[in-house]
Amino acid sequence: MNHLLMFEPWELIVFALIFLLLFGGKKIPEMMKGLGKGVKSFKEGLNEVENELKDATKDVTKDDKKETTKEAKEDKLDSAK
Repeated sequence: MNHLLMFEPWELIVFALIFLLLFGGKKIPEMMKGLGKGVKSFKEGLNEVENELKDATKDVTKDDKKETTKEAKEDKLDSAK
């Protein structure tokens, strides 16, 4: 197990106190609000990319099906001759 990212409760309390002293009680809610907006924007961007990829794969799949159907029809015509 990776112990570098594991914190004990007392370490988290010390970190929170230092954070509070550095930024003050009034700045912390503003910073968290900005962080929340950033996370929301990031998730929206990921969803947009995911939707674009899905649309692109649908288009490619449709084109492949059309080509396969067209080739199958041509093969039938060739074999019928």
